[in-house]
Amino acid sequence: MHQIDRLKTDCSKCAALCCVVLAFDKGKDFAFDKNPGEPCRNLSGHRCTIHNTLAQDGFPGCVAYDCLGAGNRVVQEVFAGQSWQRDPRLMPLMMEAFSAMREVHKRIDMLRAAEFLTLEPRIEQKRKDFLDDLERHHWSGPELNEFEFGLALEIDIFFHGSSERSALPVPLDGEVAT
Repeated sequence: MHQIDRLKTDCSKCAALCCVVLAFDKGKDFAFDKNPGEPCRNLSGHRCTIHNTLAQDGFPGCVAYDCLGAGNRVVQEVFAGQSWQRDPRLMPLMMEAFSAMREVHKRIDMLRAAEFLTLEPRIEQKRKDFLDDLERHHWSGPELNEFEFGLALEIDIFFHGSSERSALPVPLDGEVAT
């Protein structure tokens, strides 16, 4: 088990980034429309005013959402506890960092899930190396900006290439992989 679980969400160490960065449309999961970058109208400071009654108040989408710890990691690691509310100039930088950290954490989640597959030793070592790099790395804003065009792409190619070498389950002759 990992010493620090990077995918553990801790809203108390965040700055309500999901309540600002993410957009949603009025429907069965959300009671009203919200644009990206616009603080949710239920937000007061860094706290949701209807957190305990989200589902009943028309926000089951908020209940279901999990940033996989990206928000708390951005605020604590990348911005050293600073907040867009104390310094509004940070908003665009924090939005970009949150989006990128979500991608980092998606890759961590995929690499952890691949642990339960039967992989060739060389491929398993590469999986572990990627995972260790992502979990131990202390990210800066510029590094997160480069992530999608560097390491994220390498990891995606790794997964694609591994599935082509039959290390990961893929459909054969039109069959559905189970």
